[in-house]
Amino acid sequence: MSWADWIRTIEVEPSLYAADFSRLGAQVDVLLRAEARVFHWDVGDGRFIPPITMGPVVLQSIARLVHDAGGVLDCHLMVEAPERHLPQFKEAGADSVTVHVETCPDLPGTAAIAREHGLQVGMAFNPETSVELAAAAALEAEVDLVLCMSVHPGYSGQAFIPESVDRVRTLRELLPESIHVQVDGGVGPDNIADLHEAGATLFVAATAIFGREDLPRAYRRLVQALA
Repeated sequence: MSWADWIRTIEVEPSLYAADFSRLGAQVDVLLRAEARVFHWDVGDGRFIPPITMGPVVLQSIARLVHDAGGVLDCHLMVEAPERHLPQFKEAGADSVTVHVETCPDLPGTAAIAREHGLQVGMAFNPETSVELAAAAALEAEVDLVLCMSVHPGYSGQAFIPESVDRVRTLRELLPESIHVQVDGGVGPDNIADLHEAGATLFVAATAIFGREDLPRAYRRLVQALA
């Protein structure tokens, strides 16, 4: 299975970093019933980004629930030397891993290791990184998706960087249609349609979903904004 099989034209990805971990399984189940398919899993090592976030042990605890419902786990590795961690995340249930161009001097090599473990591969880049540099690296590594960060990675709830819409548009122009464009950070009802118009098809949403009491309604509101 690949991103081409998972994407229903567009996908809103609930970011589980913002979930209530005392009710993680229940919240995932509620969103699966609301027809969410792809779940975003943020991994921070306390080095590339300040916080230490979620690891493969917690991922493994929900992987069966997600997969049994036909869902997918998209893991965003905000870590140094991500190639060291790929086997653990595959074993824990990851379907796709996204690594940062800023931490991968040999991005093609890292992508090759991921594929050896049966993983789909994405490449992320930070707001300070040139879009042109990122697109060139993605093409060289032949990744499946490129993630344009629309906040500085590390903490949920940050304000969306308005210039990100133009960065997404430029990125889409530089990549073939076979490489999907994803955006993460401050995505909500007020900007998701603009990001889609600019060329993104994968939208990571954290507080726009988990900052609301009615999770299914918050998820569907984002989907409806893209209609």
